[in-house]
Amino acid sequence: MTHTTTLSPVDRSAFAVFPSGVAALAATRPSGPDGPSGPDGMVVSSFTVGASFDPPMVTFSARDDSATWARLREAPTLGVSVLAADQGELCRRLSSRTRSARFADVEFTTTPDGAVLVTGAPLRLECVVHREVPAGDHVVVILQVLGAEVDGSASPLVYHDTAFHSLQPIA
Repeated sequence: MTHTTTLSPVDRSAFAVFPSGVAALAATRPSGPDGPSGPDGMVVSSFTVGASFDPPMVTFSARDDSATWARLREAPTLGVSVLAADQGELCRRLSSRTRSARFADVEFTTTPDGAVLVTGAPLRLECVVHREVPAGDHVVVILQVLGAEVDGSASPLVYHDTAFHSLQPIA
């Protein structure tokens, strides 16, 4: 069946209108051809919570050709850190194309199973990959949450219209 529309074709700027949280996904990289053991990660603005509450699951999307996701999907556990409003510069660093620079001067903790969690994040989750679903030029990843840590004193970083923002309560 063919669908037609009178609306304009979709490009990235259309999706930029919708605000989203920003999360760092990270795990410990084992020693190997890519170098010594250490943190490896990526930043996503497609992160959503509440895909399921029993069991608890969250989702995000990664490009099909993401070399970082290709490495992270093999980790026994993944850390998901919803970044804080004051972590915009940290977000840029974690998004660096230079992998060795991503975790330079970043404070983090590592769980016994290798999930890397960024210090100061309002929400930190330890997860395992539950399923991946192909979706166009991306894959939708469903993560099962094993544990959570909430810092109610920190506000989340919001990405909207190609810039970082913080939330403000409506009076």
